[in-house]
Amino acid sequence: MNLKSLLASGVVVLLMSSLPIAAFGESYGAAGAKSLSDKSFTLEQMLRFAIEDEYLARGEYQKIIETYGSRKPYSNIVKAEERHISWLEPLFTKYGFALPADKGMESAVLPATYQETFPIGVTAEVNNIAMYERFLKQDLPSDVKDVFIRLRDASKNHLAAFQKFQTRFQ
Repeated sequence: MNLKSLLASGVVVLLMSSLPIAAFGESYGAAGAKSLSDKSFTLEQMLRFAIEDEYLARGEYQKIIETYGSRKPYSNIVKAEERHISWLEPLFTKYGFALPADKGMESAVLPATYQETFPIGVTAEVNNIAMYERFLKQDLPSDVKDVFIRLRDASKNHLAAFQKFQTRFQ
């Protein structure tokens, strides 16, 4: 990858990583969790940020599939995002919290090329992992802790997939 392409990719990543914030304010998904300086969150905040971030990921990956076709890793990861959402939904019911609206497709913004999608995926998963690491430092009910551990670990797997594909396309 030449310097011009590398710089262009960097600019795309920076712009794309800020889009969910621009689209929904600083309180949506992992960006919302990151924007709060408090070291502790309520259970409702953590669950809301978690499911919003899963909505954002699913929406972005669905839009990529619509635009560039059903190709790996997106064809696999979008299915995983569905599972992640299904793990979180019962927790909202159990703890009596309203399920937030799914605004994931509204936030999806595509880069000019398929190749440019991978650095964005890397950044999204790094932010997602950081969010779950932060949540796991809180005092959590065991069922919520279990789900957050599974979600963090799934993000680590997605990160590895995006890094692998990013390397292939360099």
